[in-house]
Amino acid sequence: MKSREHKVTTYNPREGIYMVKSPIQVSGTGNNVYTLRINNKSCSCGKWQTYILSYSHVLAVCRENGSRADTYVPEIYSRKTYRRTYQANFHPVLSENFYRDVPFNLTFYPPNLKKERGRKHGKRFQGEIDYRNPDSPSRCGRCRMPGHNRKNCNNPGPSNV
Repeated sequence: MKSREHKVTTYNPREGIYMVKSPIQVSGTGNNVYTLRINNKSCSCGKWQTYILSYSHVLAVCRENGSRADTYVPEIYSRKTYRRTYQANFHPVLSENFYRDVPFNLTFYPPNLKKERGRKHGKRFQGEIDYRNPDSPSRCGRCRMPGHNRKNCNNPGPSNV
């Protein structure tokens, strides 16, 4: 249904290049222009590369040039492949009474659902500014002198004049 509303313009039929314009929606979206390369199975919207299956832009182009849309569906998604998958005989799963004993013990514990106290800290990517040179000594945060920290600093702080 959606493909019927698209406007298709043929750019280069030999190379399979088409322009597909989507209609304006009630919400104000739409009216987008996409370049579909049917021979390369690619579209500027990225859906064909992502979903692999044909979608509204491909169907609109197939309707325009008279080709069959199922020719652009990968073989793995064809009816023939589907039938081949299920033509083999499947045997029912036996009851648990027929299972063999395993030489190890399987124990499953319930997940720990207890909420941890305190603020949750996010994970942040460490940059080069986060790593201190191990050759340089740590410095006091108040007087900037090496060898001690702010907690045990005896120097007076900077004057607020």
